[in-house]
Amino acid sequence: MDRPGIERSQRESFFGALDYWLFVPVLLISAMGLYALSGVLYPDYANASAVFVKQAGAVMGGVTIAIVLCLLDIPTLKLLGWATYGVGLVLLALVLVDGYRLPGASADSWLSIPLIGTLQPSEIAKAGLAMASAFVFEDMKTKRITYPAGVLRIAAIFLPVLALIYKQPDFGTMIVVVFMLVCMVFTWGIRLRYFLITVSTAILAAIPIFLFVLKTFQRNRLLAFLFPGLDPTMAYQVDQSRLAIGSGGLIGNLTGTSVTVPVKASDFIYAGLAERMGFVGTTALVVFVFFFLARAFYVASHAPTPATSYMAAGISAVFAFHFIENLGMNVGLMPVTGIPLPFVSLGGTAMVVNFFSLGILLAISMERNRTQEVDRTV
Repeated sequence: MDRPGIERSQRESFFGALDYWLFVPVLLISAMGLYALSGVLYPDYANASAVFVKQAGAVMGGVTIAIVLCLLDIPTLKLLGWATYGVGLVLLALVLVDGYRLPGASADSWLSIPLIGTLQPSEIAKAGLAMASAFVFEDMKTKRITYPAGVLRIAAIFLPVLALIYKQPDFGTMIVVVFMLVCMVFTWGIRLRYFLITVSTAILAAIPIFLFVLKTFQRNRLLAFLFPGLDPTMAYQVDQSRLAIGSGGLIGNLTGTSVTVPVKASDFIYAGLAERMGFVGTTALVVFVFFFLARAFYVASHAPTPATSYMAAGISAVFAFHFIENLGMNVGLMPVTGIPLPFVSLGGTAMVVNFFSLGILLAISMERNRTQEVDRTV
């Protein structure tokens, strides 16, 4: 076969194996996010045009990264996973000593890097945790290592990251990491009695954690969520978010007057999107999110190897937690945290890492599709 024929065959193989149920919803969600930001930024940012261009660049760069990553095979994913974990761990340690703090932020979670700007290492660390620990879970499942040895290795992977995030302190991200670990453990397989013991321990630990671990502002946020009338000032963000969502009406706020919502471009971007696109836009967003998450967990349950199954489960769990928590806190159904809305909220690091994680899911799905194609031809 001549070279043009080979290249055409490779293109057909790529586009035939690409998981459009994962890729297309994310592209649509990202497009909606950029449209919402184009209306949210300009009233509140003096350099709104530059911020928007940077965010659009992060989206385009993320799409490119996802397409490149989806071509990787499983051994390469293993190397990439450990490299990502190592980089995330080092950068998390640098956060504690670099002396930079994002203005107005309650947690010291960012690095300031010349030519790049601000960077949030915890986003990188979450992806690295899911990828690196997946192969340890696989070794436990296949009996290549003993159960106690596997538990020690998992602890050695997760505890340093959790400790560094706690020092920031970023309790919301800690919850995401723990939730990811729980989902990966369930995918791996755990007996019911161990689950009940864990739940009981978590319930018993809730009060000491609330009293002695959480910072004052974190306790106040939880109290404001549980008792909305206790402190109206703590409920201000959620109240304003609801007003903005309500002002969107059916197809968006046409009055030209927007509702003031703190951090409207990042944590409360859903309120900005609802105000700009109305009920029609928010419904479309929820539908796209549903299809994306359903497909992500489907990929996890049909992955070609145990490691890729655990990896996809961990990544999907992080996406699910972010979507549910952010959408919930915008309407008052969840406590307020610094959890951004994936593929929508302002933030270059989160955007690129989200597409990085999407690329991993695409690589796992495409590996499964290629394996099935080979099996059919044999």
